[in-house]
Amino acid sequence: MTPLLFFILGLLALVAGAELLVRGASKLALSFGISPLVVGLTVVAFGTSAPELAVSVQSAWSGQVDIALGNVVGSNIFNVLFILGVSALITPLLVASQLIRQEVPIMIGASLLLFALAWDGGISRFDGALLFALLLAYTVFLIRQSRRESQSIKAEYAQQIGEVKTDKGQHWGVQVALIAAGLALLVLGADWLVGAAITFAKQLGVSELVIGLTIVAAGTSMPEVATSLVAALRGERDIAVGNVVGSNTFNILGVLGLSGLVAPESLAVPQSMLSFDLPVMIAVAGACLPIFFTGHLIARWEGAVFLAYYMAYTAYLVLAVQRHDLLASFGFVMTTVVLPLTALTLLVLVWREWRTPRNEMIDKKS
Repeated sequence: MTPLLFFILGLLALVAGAELLVRGASKLALSFGISPLVVGLTVVAFGTSAPELAVSVQSAWSGQVDIALGNVVGSNIFNVLFILGVSALITPLLVASQLIRQEVPIMIGASLLLFALAWDGGISRFDGALLFALLLAYTVFLIRQSRRESQSIKAEYAQQIGEVKTDKGQHWGVQVALIAAGLALLVLGADWLVGAAITFAKQLGVSELVIGLTIVAAGTSMPEVATSLVAALRGERDIAVGNVVGSNTFNILGVLGLSGLVAPESLAVPQSMLSFDLPVMIAVAGACLPIFFTGHLIARWEGAVFLAYYMAYTAYLVLAVQRHDLLASFGFVMTTVVLPLTALTLLVLVWREWRTPRNEMIDKKS
């Protein structure tokens, strides 16, 4: 079979495996009396990142470090700029106050921590253990916090995963079988997709890092795409945003943490990632705070800006691979004109937010 067919089959296996894993684990958790809110915050939220986890762990284990790193960093950039951009174009996205106060700062903190750990040129086994330990602590914190949530929030999460509520007549063995089948598909799909990605890199004459940052990152983010777009179309606009933020935090703490633990050696971080891709990921995470804060929603025009920036980021990677003559001019325009204007616009919006009542701001933005 051709590499493209293997890539498509691997992607389908990853998506199907994540779906089976989420359904089986959700039903099993609910059957043991765990609240729908806790299941939504843990199993469902983390389940959408299962493809990233499978691909990065498989890549790290087999020595394809650039794919493992590029997958996580590229997915986080893709999640914010592309998924939130397209979702906001469908309908302005509401942003819950908890995301602004807690979840986005945690995502930014995780991004900064990753950059600090990678500064010495690698993610060691100790670094991986630290990241994974922080994920466990974060999960425990979410579960404890969920017990104090209001009934309206609990009802919202119950509605989100209501379609996977357990059937009293269904034996727990069926749920375990779903989990096992999902894990098997994830492992198989990751193996196919990583193998195809390596072949793509060789045939196209580009690095595995670029393939991981683009094709693999977009492919493994398909569950997040589906979840956020469906939530936006259904009017569950805050869930569409929360899914992306939670997934990004899990990608750094969980996916890279576990990848660092299982890798035979330290995950070597390329200099190009330290100087460009990681700063872009941090900037994208940081941009969420002022955009989410202004009016507590993402307006359509802001979604269009997100999408335009993702296209610009991808264009830069393509120009860099080709060593095109336009690369220097493109980079100059972005760094001296586009980025400063965007930063100035965000500062003006934040300043207006402080001076404008929230209801009036929401009316203007929507």
